[in-house]
Amino acid sequence: MRTLLNVIWLVLAGFWLAIGYAVAGVICCVLIVTIPWGIASFRIASYALWPFGRTVVRKPGTQVMSTLGNIVWLLVAGIWLAIGHVTTGIALCVTIIGIPLGIANFKLVPVSLLPLGAEIVPTDRAFA
Repeated sequence: MRTLLNVIWLVLAGFWLAIGYAVAGVICCVLIVTIPWGIASFRIASYALWPFGRTVVRKPGTQVMSTLGNIVWLLVAGIWLAIGHVTTGIALCVTIIGIPLGIANFKLVPVSLLPLGAEIVPTDRAFA
């Protein structure tokens, strides 16, 4: 079931959202100082391509620097990527088949806003 949802996701939303993250990552890597945000953006791009079967968990002990970095990310790219997720999620929820995909899109909003200090793991390892 995960594979089927991932394939439908890839066609309807994942490809375009991943391109948005990749563009943000390239821009961040070109600006040298923002390379950590670029790496985080590429990590989330892979998650945006194939989200079912994976989840986001917060890393313990990365509070202060992650918070400061997330504030910069939020102002530069996070708000625009989150708007993309909300817009795509609403559009997908219009159809019955798209509702699970829309919900997955809404679950990507927090990590698009605050990517630093987050780790993407398989769902079976999320609570281990």
